Amino acid sequence: MGQWLSERLGQPFIVDNRPGAGSNIGAEAVVRAPADGYTLLLVGPSNAINATLYDKLKFNFIRDIAPVGSIARASSVMEVHPSIPANTVPEFIAYAKVSPGKINYVSQGIGSLGHLASELFKMMTGVNLVHVPYTGGAPALADLLGGQLQVYFGGMPESIGYIRSGNLRALGVTTAMRSEALPAIPTVGEFVPGYEANTWWGVGAPKNTPVEIISKLNHQINAALASPVMKARLADLDGTVLPGPPAGLGKLIAADTEKWARGDPGGQYQAAMNRSRRPDIANFYL
Repeated sequence: MGQWLSERLGQPFIVDNRPGAGSNIGAEAVVRAPADGYTLLLVGPSNAINATLYDKLKFNFIRDIAPVGSIARASSVMEVHPSIPANTVPEFIAYAKVSPGKINYVSQGIGSLGHLASELFKMMTGVNLVHVPYTGGAPALADLLGGQLQVYFGGMPESIGYIRSGNLRALGVTTAMRSEALPAIPTVGEFVPGYEANTWWGVGAPKNTPVEIISKLNHQINAALASPVMKARLADLDGTVLPGPPAGLGKLIAADTEKWARGDPGGQYQAAMNRSRRPDIANFYL
């Protein structure tokens, strides 16, 4: 998308990864940036999750980030290192129950979708897995591939190549329906009724960004999503395009925020986050 926008708008779009604190570091950088359209945020479910899990954020995401446009929706996938003796979700549950506290699951960070998807799985199956939070998906995936960690609820786009090559084993996708990119892989919900955790992406800007700038960016994002080349590229990564106006992304953010707030009975997600909070980020936003 960055390349498309760069070519259509005649401006270089630089992807600046700001990992850490479950995406809060990157979000705050954009919140504090000038509202001139030159600093944008790749928005995802972690931003909605964090609004319900972190006690004292230095910003209000819904108030401080203006929706520009949604991009795509995709599955996350429950994947394991090939050394794990499980080929299905039921086999993994059985293995985990005879190995309580001995299986490590990795996440992209505390409060990330991978963290919450894993904790939801633990709550619904009664397995005991140990959380190892990282500061982003790339290092998490690298150590899963290296065998230092055993299971990961990761984004399909970043994982699908390793699954197809056999470097990782997919046990189930986290959406309600099977993935068109990997149709042979069942959903986790086929074995754990009611389980679902979706991945999605959009673009946001600092609040007070002029309407004409947001409109111009939204127009080009929607044009990209109408392109057969972009559709095919996203489909290959298990992405389903989500064109629409800025208000559509705003509704998606609000709905996901409500979902994860409602899905925390008795503060169980909050308690899980507190248990696994790392000292190096514990006092940054909390």
